[in-house]
Amino acid sequence: MNSSTLVQKLWNYCNVLRDDGMSYGDYVEQLTYLLFLKMADERSRPPYHQPSPIPAPYAWPALLAKDGDALFDHYRHTLEELGRQPGTLALIFGKAQNKFQDPAKLRRVIVALIDAEDWSALGADVKGDAYEGLLEKNAQIRRAAPASTSRRAR
Repeated sequence: MNSSTLVQKLWNYCNVLRDDGMSYGDYVEQLTYLLFLKMADERSRPPYHQPSPIPAPYAWPALLAKDGDALFDHYRHTLEELGRQPGTLALIFGKAQNKFQDPAKLRRVIVALIDAEDWSALGADVKGDAYEGLLEKNAQIRRAAPASTSRRAR
């Protein structure tokens, strides 16, 4: 997958979640948590065979196995429990909270967006370009917002 395709895919989900009340910052934060879990799982499999820092009950396969309210609750508990772990996990997940409002949208992001890609196989440049692309799209929205607000006031 190339950078522009990935950016568009990520941004499309951002639009769906923004319509559900999630801010852009919350979206990027939630993506970061989910991508960390997914990539930890990928790195534990061939060809990497690295030990996962994520305890099995909170690892990526546990999220994939759930749906609906069970997924929603499990994700919240996963964030809380990982925040209690020592070291790097506590630094990453220390104050993490589930910002999703709808379990179906959380499931959609997990399955159709995150799990659909092999993130560890994507080059660092593609992931960096995707992050920069999201920042740029957000900046474009913010620049356009004052103009649309002033037009409505007239």
